[in-house]
Amino acid sequence: MTIHREGRTILFIALIVLFGINWAVMRYYPSSAAVQNTSIVLSVVVYLLILQFFRNPIFEVSKGDKQVLAPADGKIVVIEETDEPEYLKSKRKQVSIFMSPLNVHVNRMPVTGIISYYRYHSGKYLAAWHPKSSTENERTTVVAKMNGGTEVLFRQIAGAVARRIKCYVKEGQPLEQGQEFGFIKFGSRVDVFLPLDAKVTVQVGDITKGGRTVIAELS
Repeated sequence: MTIHREGRTILFIALIVLFGINWAVMRYYPSSAAVQNTSIVLSVVVYLLILQFFRNPIFEVSKGDKQVLAPADGKIVVIEETDEPEYLKSKRKQVSIFMSPLNVHVNRMPVTGIISYYRYHSGKYLAAWHPKSSTENERTTVVAKMNGGTEVLFRQIAGAVARRIKCYVKEGQPLEQGQEFGFIKFGSRVDVFLPLDAKVTVQVGDITKGGRTVIAELS
């Protein structure tokens, strides 16, 4: 387990702020052990919550050419057939994963391939489970073209709490299955659009682990 690079500055600032708060408490309440102890305990809890959000687990990815891995830790909230109008412009199977603030927020490649499309879209901050969040919220769209020509589209979507999406890819870049491609801060969602003949291996309500849970098998 390591701390993700996106959290290092925030953790440093949080440490300074919490230290300052506790220094002020000790200065203005020098004779109140209860107030001082409460401030210290709350500061530790807050810091640990921020720390756990930016955790980045280390593990070995079990790669499979016909398998699609979950791009994020979270909960399956949508499995349906739908139109994908931005790039694929056809019907696809959509699998959506909601990430709460308690989940690991590192996003990982669901398949091995070359990035054939990447776009960032500014937008609203509707709740991530809202049906319109896929098309109206701040989001990125990424498409990976696999060796056999199959393209898998996945979309990072900011939620009501998430206010910053990080995506590290560029068109033409080759990436391995399970490799980190992005990060979303403080609650969000990731949609994956699969070919219609893909066999979805999860159900709504299932818990996923990014880079480890198989969410579908390709034909």
